[in-house]
Amino acid sequence: MLIYNAEIHTMSGKGVIPKGWLTVEDGKIALIGEGTPDLIPEDSIDAGGGMLLPGFIDAHTHLGIIEDSLDFEGDDCNESTDPFTPQMRAIDGINPFDRCFEEARMRGITAAASSPGSANPCGGEICAIKTNGRRIDDMLIRTCGIKFALGENPKNVYNGKDETPITRMAVTAAIREGLYKARRYVHDMDSYYSDSENYDPPEYDIKCEALMELLDRKQKAFFHCHRADDICTAMRIAKEFSLDAVIIHGTDGHKIADIIASEELPVICGPVICDRCKPEMRGLELKNAAVLHENGVKIAICTDHTVIPIQYLPLSAQAAVKGGLSFDEALRAITIAPAEILGIDEQTGSLEPEKDADLQLYRKGENPLDLMSEPALVMISGEICRREV
Repeated sequence: MLIYNAEIHTMSGKGVIPKGWLTVEDGKIALIGEGTPDLIPEDSIDAGGGMLLPGFIDAHTHLGIIEDSLDFEGDDCNESTDPFTPQMRAIDGINPFDRCFEEARMRGITAAASSPGSANPCGGEICAIKTNGRRIDDMLIRTCGIKFALGENPKNVYNGKDETPITRMAVTAAIREGLYKARRYVHDMDSYYSDSENYDPPEYDIKCEALMELLDRKQKAFFHCHRADDICTAMRIAKEFSLDAVIIHGTDGHKIADIIASEELPVICGPVICDRCKPEMRGLELKNAAVLHENGVKIAICTDHTVIPIQYLPLSAQAAVKGGLSFDEALRAITIAPAEILGIDEQTGSLEPEKDADLQLYRKGENPLDLMSEPALVMISGEICRREV
């Protein structure tokens, strides 16, 4: 399929092509060119000068693992019977028939990270998924990391149970204990594999197994934290165990943006368009993403769906523009930046040959971040999910 006469925002090193064309073959972007193509087949799409850009990516959600319009029956986000559950996998709790997937697609959101919740100091494995499909295994892009939580959420959950942890010290100690056990488990496994005659393998431990790739930096450590001191605790743990870390929320990030930048930690900012619903969010400011970016921090913007419905991801980026972020950086924060943070940028997040054909088209003159805007065309892995052109 050919899409032509488009203002192409590639989100790659090629920048913006004022008038260009793009072809899709076998679910992938095949070619991108400038001007008008020599041959225009009958089934081609005339973009009419509209904006063609990658599908949006929400870097932190609970999409499908907290279902729409359901309470306990559809909430599989937190296994809050044990504070440390790295063996839980979001992919095992997601219902791809939840109607919010359709709402995401219709607003041009073609991929999202769906995560366990923040009830536990360690909640489980995050997965990056496409928003189109009927079987989650077919929608999976990759498992991208382990979710940890610091601060108020685990404190509240376990205080209500009158169990540990109920302090920030205990929350951090639970994480540290689990990581130390996993590191020793890896050492014992290595000893066994290098000299099986003199060493026995350690007794199987599903929690330690789940953390092996994290300790080997093949997966990232995603830390839920709002307050500045919790962000610094995440840095401390990341250094101690040489983790490839990401900050989720980072509400107080603007207070220590230079420190975060010095540690080279990316921040997934959000939710942005919400109230200050708990004490640790009292530092919420629209300027957060802009201040972090100005200090050299890589940022993405998220909805934390279902906190903010996923279809308002573009509006969240628009709110960050109101807070001082440039329009171009806001687009990056919901396309290529989240793809890079999640480790899926070789597959999606920008319009480049050989990447998945995850794209959307807006009519000429439309702002894709505006509340009233909707894409005229949405394509996920080459499959047309919405077409009004």
